[in-house]
Order: sequence, then structure tokens, then C-alpha cells
Amino acid sequence: MQRRPPVDPMGQTGRPPDSRRDAGATENTTNPNVKPDNMRSMRRRADVSILTIMTVVLCQVAGRAQQSSPASTYLGFDRNDYPGDDNLKQLRQTFTYAGFSLNPPPGEKVNSWVGKRQTLQAAGFGFLVIFNGRLFAQLKTVANAARLGKADSEEAIASARKEGFPTGTIIFIDQEEGGRMLPEQKAYLYAWVDGVTAAGFRSGIYCSGIPAQEGKGVTVVTAEDIRQNAGGRKIAYWIANDACPPSPGCAFPKRAPGPAESGIDFAEVWQFAQSPKRRDVATGCPANYDRDGSCYAPSADLARHLHVDVNTASDPDPSQGRTH
Repeated sequence: MQRRPPVDPMGQTGRPPDSRRDAGATENTTNPNVKPDNMRSMRRRADVSILTIMTVVLCQVAGRAQQSSPASTYLGFDRNDYPGDDNLKQLRQTFTYAGFSLNPPPGEKVNSWVGKRQTLQAAGFGFLVIFNGRLFAQLKTVANAARLGKADSEEAIASARKEGFPTGTIIFIDQEEGGRMLPEQKAYLYAWVDGVTAAGFRSGIYCSGIPAQEGKGVTVVTAEDIRQNAGGRKIAYWIANDACPPSPGCAFPKRAPGPAESGIDFAEVWQFAQSPKRRDVATGCPANYDRDGSCYAPSADLARHLHVDVNTASDPDPSQGRTH
């Protein structure tokens, strides 16, 4: 949180009007050893072969055209504090969906998003539903981590149902700490994922997509590490990577970058700007953050200090949390 010339068949197989034949030329161009029936059969086979080749070529051209057509992408925002009902109309001018916290976000003691789902939906927003997960220091042991993961999944489900999110909504757990996951962290995350999935919701993880140094030239990307050890679990990934490149910085392009442009090809959501700007990560970004280091939407009133984290997704409702 704060935390990607047409082929003319006649030119190939047909015989154009033969001026020599039209002029009455009598030169015999046929093979006397080939009977007329055999010649007709050979021509039919040649016609079929040419048509097959043309079909393959046309399919390849159509496939390339489809691949080159960019998929639709949508901008969304998330922030620790609910922005206030009066600011939703302005924010909706820039963003299609909003992050929605099910429990107090990192560093917060209360959750100001409680009871605001219907208000956001009425304002036209889709959702990124997120549950703040535990830090490593809270997990203690693998067994305890698994128990906490199960208990927290039950809390997330109860909160989602209370807010009115439908079954099947994707709930992302906020994995704030990056690098290679330790056994306790994996036990916690996968127990949480299993509990959410068993309740009929979909599981997602918000985590880093930035390579972390492990020493001796070895790096690890948190998202890839979690996915590789997930044992085939179906998990949606919301990737955080605010380093430039690939991030455009605090930008709001009409054609937003695709999630895979984060460098993680399986990402469903990409958070490419954070508030405040992380100077240890985003030093190479354009000078498009505010002077105070935060990112503000172009439609926002700066006097209200509605700084945001900026996300892109290929779905206007990435968590599938709307009910109509």
C-alpha cells in the first residue's frame, strides 16, 4: 500500500488469358505422357494446396494483428485513509477502481473504509479489496504462523461479507515485507490463501515485484518466490514496483501500462507509484511527483492533500467486488 501485398490467387494458380493462344498459336505445352484426367487431378491438388497455404498465412496475419492490439487497461488508486465522500466525484474523473481495506492498513489503528462499499459502488468505482497481513516478527513459529493465517482468513471473510462483497470476490493479502519468504511467512500466507479459497472467495497477494539482493550477485523477486512455492494454488498477484523504469512515476496516461509491463508477466494489478515517493527505489523516476514527494491525481484539489498510490489493471473491477 504505502508500502506490458495480399496474394492474388490468379497470380499464383490461375492462367491469365494467353495472348499466344488467343492469336491462334498451336504450340503444344502439355506433356504427352500425362492423360487429361491425371492433369485435372493434379491441378485440383495444386489448388487445394495453394488454398491451404493461403488460409495458414491469413490466420497468422490475423493472429499477429490481434496480438498487436493493446488490451484495455484501467487506472485505480489506493490509500490508507478513506478519501471522504465529497472527493469521490473528483477522483472518479481519473480512476476506475479504488483500494478497499478490510482491516486497519499498515501503521493504522482504525479502518476508515468500514461501511463505505456501497458509497464507492454508487460513485461508479470498482474495487481492489485488501486485508493487511502479519509481519514476520508476529509469526514466531511455523505452526503458530499457520494458525494465524487460518484465523486471519476467517477475519477477512467475515469483514468482506459484512461489507457486502459477493462470493468470488478476490481478496488480496498485504505482504509488506519483501525478499525470499521464510518458512513462517510461507506457512502464514498459504494458510490464509487456503482459508479464503475454502470460503468461496478468491485469494490474491499484494507483494513486491522488485528484485531483492541476497548477496553474491543473487537476487529474488518476492512475487516469483511466492508463486513458485504455492503448490499450484490459484492466486491473483497485485505487484508493487515503483522503480523507474519500468514505472512511469506519478503519471496518469490515457493508455495506462499493462500489469505485465511491471516485469511480472503473471501480474493482474501493478502498483507503479506510491505516496510518499520512495527515494531509495524511485530515484530514477521523472519529476512528476509533487514537491512534497507525494502523488496527486490531476483531478484532485491539492489543498485537500489527497495523495494516492496509483495502480493499473486490465479489469475495471479487479477484485470483482461490484454487485451490479
